[in-house]
Amino acid sequence: MARWFDETLYDTQRQSFRIDREIYRGRSEFQEILIFENATLGRVLALDGVVQVTERDEFVYHEMLTHLPLNAHGAARKVLIVGGGDGGILEEALKQPIERAVMVEIDGLVIEQCRKHLPSVCGKAFEDPRTELIVGDGVKFMAETEERFDLIVVDSTDPVGPAVELFGEAFFRAARDRLTDRGVLVTQNGVPFFQPQEISDTYTKRKKLFPLTGFYLAAIPTYYGGFMALGWASNGLDLARPDRAAIAKRHAQLGIATRYYTPDIHVAAFALPSFVQELIR
Repeated sequence: MARWFDETLYDTQRQSFRIDREIYRGRSEFQEILIFENATLGRVLALDGVVQVTERDEFVYHEMLTHLPLNAHGAARKVLIVGGGDGGILEEALKQPIERAVMVEIDGLVIEQCRKHLPSVCGKAFEDPRTELIVGDGVKFMAETEERFDLIVVDSTDPVGPAVELFGEAFFRAARDRLTDRGVLVTQNGVPFFQPQEISDTYTKRKKLFPLTGFYLAAIPTYYGGFMALGWASNGLDLARPDRAAIAKRHAQLGIATRYYTPDIHVAAFALPSFVQELIR
């Protein structure tokens, strides 16, 4: 008889994934961790009952949170990743000609199990000499560091449990102060169709702190409910006005083989449907 994993993100609906083989199940200090295999999606990571990443479609999320802001910037040298224990953001960032990537993840057990069981997601990113891995509190790190970054990526779970403070005004203020003049903060901001308040709340907080802020979209099949919103904010770089010619030139020069991201997708991602625009008015 087939075993199923029921994702419990929403109260009024849920989606199920067949567990063809359970690979790891455990509990860290912060959350329940489950890794299993599914015939269609490959290996799947779930935290506290919510799917975080699958081998089949992880490239969409990770490419759009890294290559889009990095190609828009054009000269980024230092990247900070808060969260991202599966290593996918780190791997994509290191495909770019950056000098340093600092990753701060609160749950060391997530890193350990993803390195062991999801190597297709992280690759050799954790062994790259440009990587500095810190197992610790990203909120505390952001408040205390004096270093400035060209890109800060917050790859977190939804605003529950250990991730709540990553959506707070104090954290956004600290991130603002840690950006270079043209530096960019990017975050995951949920599925607008089912999590509209997450976008509205984030926009309200950031609008008070940053001169430039907004959202772009990516279609990630595993995240039930349609496209996902990815938030951005900057002190000096307007991501919402992409220069396609410059972006295409940079992307071609990099020679990176991406599976979702293209210069055309880069530009199109900022075309927001009316119902999303209404959430940020």
